[in-house]
Amino acid sequence: MYKKLAVIAIGGNSLIRDKHHLKVEDQYREITKTVRHIVEIIKAGYEIVITHGNGPQVGFILRRSEIAYEHEGLHFVPLQSCVANTQGAIGYQIQQALCNELKKHNIPKKAVTVVTQVKVSRTDPGFDHPTKPIGTFYDDKKAKIIQKDHPDWIMVSDAGRGYRRVVASPEPIEIIEMEMIKHLVENNFCVIAAGGGGIPVIENSDGSLEGVGAVVDKDFTSALLAKNLKADLLIISTGIDRVCLNFGKENEKPLSLMTVKETKEYIKQGHFAAGSMLPKIQAILWFLENGGEKAIITRPDHLKKAIIGKCGTQIIK
Repeated sequence: MYKKLAVIAIGGNSLIRDKHHLKVEDQYREITKTVRHIVEIIKAGYEIVITHGNGPQVGFILRRSEIAYEHEGLHFVPLQSCVANTQGAIGYQIQQALCNELKKHNIPKKAVTVVTQVKVSRTDPGFDHPTKPIGTFYDDKKAKIIQKDHPDWIMVSDAGRGYRRVVASPEPIEIIEMEMIKHLVENNFCVIAAGGGGIPVIENSDGSLEGVGAVVDKDFTSALLAKNLKADLLIISTGIDRVCLNFGKENEKPLSLMTVKETKEYIKQGHFAAGSMLPKIQAILWFLENGGEKAIITRPDHLKKAIIGKCGTQIIK
């Protein structure tokens, strides 16, 4: 059994420095920087499981699919396949970069990527009211053609910019590959799992699994994974040093420490933006209220300082 375990959630946008560095090679360079800091956590005595976002990367796959559809009539790539593709591609990059970094430090560990399915409920209210926009914008004429070809898709007008497909974002209820992930961690592997929140699947009446076109929140799946592994620490890596009250305003106030009670009060006061910091905070609260002891939000390059309390925002019971 492992002594200490940290689940580290890396944002999909953190793999992309800016709009001028979108190539696969650019993303790999960013990953090599991040794993240097992750290795410092391993050197501090933690076993690690890494999860990652995939929003921009799924967007790239969908755009390629849309162009192929427009110009060559090729079929669209199903959304669940896009998630699986990014789990393999991003997982490969993290796995390779991490193994190379471990070797530099003479740490006798290996990294492995687990293509991970996450069960969701077919009765999840998210399926009745899809709100998560994906893919590109279409004009009215093109949207009608796509809707005809894909009657199960929901196309909505997006702030006058055109029509986009929207999908459900259901709650994760079970990680299908949980036993394998646990076994790998207990046998000294650094595991990359649940990329993009996991491939969403539903269970049929005969017990078989079926993929669905939806997007599961990466931070909520990370919290579920951390809870199931009884992790000592959940780290959500993002683009800011610390969580702030009045973010972006003149009276902005960075926070080094928050309790669950204080955090809930800040949510009531409207300090955390929906679609940005709020889901991260909510995922952490769920983890702490279901057996977790501590979570951290900070930038990737501050991970080493954060685990000893010198940087980032610590959220505790």
